[in-house]
Amino acid sequence: MRPMDEAEGGNQGLRPLSQGWPANPDGRERPHIAFLGDSVESLLAYRSAVTAAVDAVIRHFATQPKPYSGAGPRELAATLRALEPFPDEGADLESILQEIGRAVLQHSVVVSHPACVAHLHCPPLTAALAAEVLISATNQSMDSWDQSPAATVLEEQTVHWLCRLAGYDERADGVFTSGGTLSNLMGLLLARDHYARTRLNWRIQTHGLPPEAGRFRILCSEVAHFTVRQSAALLGLGDGAIVPVATDERRRMCPRALDRRLAEIRAQDRLPIALVATAGTTDFGSIDSLPALSTRAKAHGLWLHVDAAYGGALLLSSRHRAKLAGIEEADSIAIDFHKLCYQPISCGAFLLRDGSRFDLMRLHADYLNPADDEAAGIPHLVTKSLQTTRRFDALKLFVSMHHLGRRAFADMLDSTIALATDVARLIAAHPSLELAHQPELNAVVFRYLPGHAPAGADRAAWANRVNRGIRTALLRSGQAVLAQTRVVDLTYLKLTLLNPRATPAHIEGILDMVCQLGAQLERAAPGGDPAA
Repeated sequence: MRPMDEAEGGNQGLRPLSQGWPANPDGRERPHIAFLGDSVESLLAYRSAVTAAVDAVIRHFATQPKPYSGAGPRELAATLRALEPFPDEGADLESILQEIGRAVLQHSVVVSHPACVAHLHCPPLTAALAAEVLISATNQSMDSWDQSPAATVLEEQTVHWLCRLAGYDERADGVFTSGGTLSNLMGLLLARDHYARTRLNWRIQTHGLPPEAGRFRILCSEVAHFTVRQSAALLGLGDGAIVPVATDERRRMCPRALDRRLAEIRAQDRLPIALVATAGTTDFGSIDSLPALSTRAKAHGLWLHVDAAYGGALLLSSRHRAKLAGIEEADSIAIDFHKLCYQPISCGAFLLRDGSRFDLMRLHADYLNPADDEAAGIPHLVTKSLQTTRRFDALKLFVSMHHLGRRAFADMLDSTIALATDVARLIAAHPSLELAHQPELNAVVFRYLPGHAPAGADRAAWANRVNRGIRTALLRSGQAVLAQTRVVDLTYLKLTLLNPRATPAHIEGILDMVCQLGAQLERAAPGGDPAA
């Protein structure tokens, strides 16, 4: 029997849900329960719900005059305690969304504000927000083809475009991920399993860790992202498997220091299995010398994984792409699009130079991705992902690229790097500020220099307290959201300039506030803690 279309009565079994759900036993009215597409009534309910949500975002979030309300943890806890997580009875959706707007959205960090400059936390493109509506409404699960047919094909095509962008050939493959944490884990998992399979004739997926696993070593920069160490722990290798390598004056992995570390490992009868290069450190945006590291990885038979979660977007820029020269030699690459590609969280990708190596993690489940489907050419993306249920995040990047085009993306990126260079010059010329580095990407690390320390106080410790106090005061006032970090034993402030609409005037205003607050804190707390 062939399926009936709508004209033939194929939807006769569907009723508006307001008529189809049983009434409450006590006769109380039940809120309208709707799922998108089950009736004309539900379609209208969906349009109304989305409109109400957009109204709440605009009224309570997008039009805020400051990047943050200034509310502290205790104040927020008191406000949110009034919202019962699981009430017995439902309520009007529009009223709920407006209440969420007042209690939650109004106290959220406004990532599109020019004074929100703390983290790699980008303003999302409107085109990507529109794509989020499509993603949430269609609710495709990216594990099996029969749950996401068109989405599966589009993700594969987008991944292949990214592989070509990175300089990989037709053997390459990849998969979208939630971000750099998962991508780094996948890179090191495959590095571990590839070493065991090719050097020890041991399949970890089947037999677990080999007896030699305690001798495995992973080398990375001393300022590599903490997820490298976290991945080693999750993979059963432990912290001791991580060998940090010293950096040069630009906080890039020093090739000569790497040579010394490799010699030490060999002398200790340890087994180096992987080298992790960083293309954009979190604090300074430093990019390791990929050609030099690639040469050493090949000479020592190491899997080269490049953590380009931050700097991978440079592949789109004609002006700055050369900073990633050599990335095409990496065995695997992590790249995030919810940083410098202006996508809503989460949106990242893991790229693999030789896609056949996904076989090291491939598994089949009869109900999900049976082996005979693969033989028939039916793609199930779960075979190359650590996630089962996964969102159709590739659509956000696809829609954004089609709306703006690669050149506009490159212009946005280039403008933020130029802004960082301009801001660094302002800081370097300011008598009360100290610049920590010349920016490689769009992160600028600096600190306020107190005029003097209280009698008997350690000058460095006093400067640290003042800088912490500046950041705290700015956040509590809601005027600016800055990050803080440490360089050796000194506390520094950090501007992460992702917003292409931010101007030198915006950032100069933040620097003025930094200096004014620093001076106030020096006067107000000569013997106390200005950060209190």
